[in-house]
Amino acid sequence: MSIFKKLSHGNTLYYPGCLTKFVAKDLAENYRIILRRINIDFIELPEVELCCGSPVLAAGYPDEFQKLAEKNLKIFKDHAVSRIITNCPACFKIFSVDYTKNLGNTWDIKAEYIIQTIARAIKDGELKVSKNLEKRVSTYHDSCHLGRMLGIYDQPREVLEQLGVDLKEMTRTKEYAFCCGGGGGVRANYPELANQVAKERVKLAKEIDAAMLITSCPLCYLHLKENSDEIEVKEMGELIK
Repeated sequence: MSIFKKLSHGNTLYYPGCLTKFVAKDLAENYRIILRRINIDFIELPEVELCCGSPVLAAGYPDEFQKLAEKNLKIFKDHAVSRIITNCPACFKIFSVDYTKNLGNTWDIKAEYIIQTIARAIKDGELKVSKNLEKRVSTYHDSCHLGRMLGIYDQPREVLEQLGVDLKEMTRTKEYAFCCGGGGGVRANYPELANQVAKERVKLAKEIDAAMLITSCPLCYLHLKENSDEIEVKEMGELIK
């Protein structure tokens, strides 16, 4: 993008979210490569950006969440951010729903979930993907934030279809999907319960003889992976070649 367009339209920020940024760094690099392939000119603010506030809001601290939202708004405005692309469903929900509620008209930054970006790029011919995946029965896990909270079910599956994934649904899927057990502070405060729930989710994948369990949420990915011995757990960005 030219400097003139940046001045008039603002910057696109790639915001990986805390878990991806600090723990699952390989996932962030996968998405950087994909965004470059789509020819999206993006910036990152690793030294100054703050947590979106999702854990703070979920823990019941609305005043602290408000302060975080206001600080982030200032940081984004100071760097002329007009669009945020994130690969974290929780961050996407916060930016697209909660910041609008808490910041009102001052929040005029468009938030986009990266799978939406990828789905559109594939449809428009801006991203060519390989279908040379090993033909194994796979299944998709809907994260709570992306699914029940935001109603996004089809786009991840459309991308998987474009990738040539042999997709088979579990008995509990989409709006009836079973939680991975890691969100809502459960993993941090009740690890045994969180692991038990994850193993139950993996069990549902085993019941349909899936060889691969795929998700587009970094928390779901890490938590399910830790609790799966027999089924390979993949994050969607890992499949896009």
